[in-house]
Amino acid sequence: MKLRILRKLPTEEGQFWEEFEYSGPADYSVAAMLEDLNYRDDIINSKGEHVPRISWACSCLQSKCGACAMVINGTPALACETFLRDLGSSVTLQPLSKFPVISDLVVDRSGIQENLLNTSSFIKEYKESPQGEHGHQYTAAKCLKCGLCLEVCPNYKGGEHFYGALFANDCYLIATRSGVFDDSISEEYKKHFGSGCSKSFSCMDVCPMNIPTLSSMAKMNRRRS
Repeated sequence: MKLRILRKLPTEEGQFWEEFEYSGPADYSVAAMLEDLNYRDDIINSKGEHVPRISWACSCLQSKCGACAMVINGTPALACETFLRDLGSSVTLQPLSKFPVISDLVVDRSGIQENLLNTSSFIKEYKESPQGEHGHQYTAAKCLKCGLCLEVCPNYKGGEHFYGALFANDCYLIATRSGVFDDSISEEYKKHFGSGCSKSFSCMDVCPMNIPTLSSMAKMNRRRS
């Protein structure tokens, strides 16, 4: 298998492509392949050169943390749930493009949390919510903040004004779990999501937790009306 990785070394400014020849079990995930490469005594590229170990992020390796989000063969996905058997004879790995690259496949997603803090998008006090909301609350709360939805969103440009699908789901949770729907939540939702979403819904296509953001939007819009 030919493996191409868009790399960036911490000591250098630009990015560059590096190729490897890899042979491993077809039932390996991309995450398992990267672990296998990094655990070897030496990492040698397709030119026979000894190269630095590949930087990538992981935590649970069970599709629960979102740390291993990257672009795999042109599609944003989690490395731990993408398998070599489904990728053919070549694999291309790139870091998410909507975030600053730290090293190789590792990006800085702190902007996601900063936007949520700046808009006070967190539940301050839990209150009883309608029984009919519980199912969607549970689903919306599964968001990993992995950034895959932002990678494919045509409206997200680095989080300057439009915060993306994950923000819409959080606004819904705040509105229903806080037991109130005040003007501040409504205005933040409108400013940073409602007025900027073009409704391509590509976010739902790549969400590893299959969150139906459209439902969150519909519920928020009904509350705003």
